[in-house]
Amino acid sequence: MARKSAAGRGRSTSLDRVAPFDDDCVLVVIETPKGSPNKLAFEPRYGTFVLKGVLPAGTVFPFDFGFVPSTRAEDGDPLDVLVLMDAPVYPGCIVPSRLIGVIEAEQTEEGETDRNDRLLAVAANSAAHRSIHQLNDLSQDLVAQIEHFFVSYNEMKGKRFEVKGRAGSKRAIALVMAAMKKRR
Repeated sequence: MARKSAAGRGRSTSLDRVAPFDDDCVLVVIETPKGSPNKLAFEPRYGTFVLKGVLPAGTVFPFDFGFVPSTRAEDGDPLDVLVLMDAPVYPGCIVPSRLIGVIEAEQTEEGETDRNDRLLAVAANSAAHRSIHQLNDLSQDLVAQIEHFFVSYNEMKGKRFEVKGRAGSKRAIALVMAAMKKRR
C-alpha cells in the first residue's frame, strides 16, 4: 500500500498535481520498467521510488508497470496500469498512453479481498504497437500470459490474485473517471 495518496496523510507531492488525462491520453507514471526483476513503487513519504521487492531469478515484469496519478482505486491505491511500448523507460517517467482495456480482478491478502484491476494501455508514441486500439487487438495468448504474470507475482508475495474478467477501453476509461472522483 505504499502508493496511497500522500494527500490523504496530510502531505502532498508533485504527483498529486498531475491530472490523469492529457487530451485523449491517460498519463501513466512508470514505477517498474519492462524486463526488471525489481518491483519499484513511488513512496509519497519520501517523494521518490523505493524498492518493494525482488522477483525470483528468471522472472521479470513483462511490460512497463505504473499508475494513473490523481486516482484512487477500490484498494485505496492509484489505478495500476501495464503499458505496452517499444522499449522500457525509467521509473518516474510519465507516459501518455491509450487505454485498450482492463483485466478485472480481486486480490486477497491476509483474509481481506479488494478489487484490484489492471488497466492495459499502449504508449501513445509507440511505433511497434500503433495498430493496437482495443484489448481484442492483442493475441489471447499474450493477454493470458499477462494474467498469469499477475497471478504468479501475487502468489510469490503470499497474495491471491483472481481474474474476474476482461473488458475493453470504454470500461477502462470509466474506471479512471470513477477513481478520479474517489481521489477528491
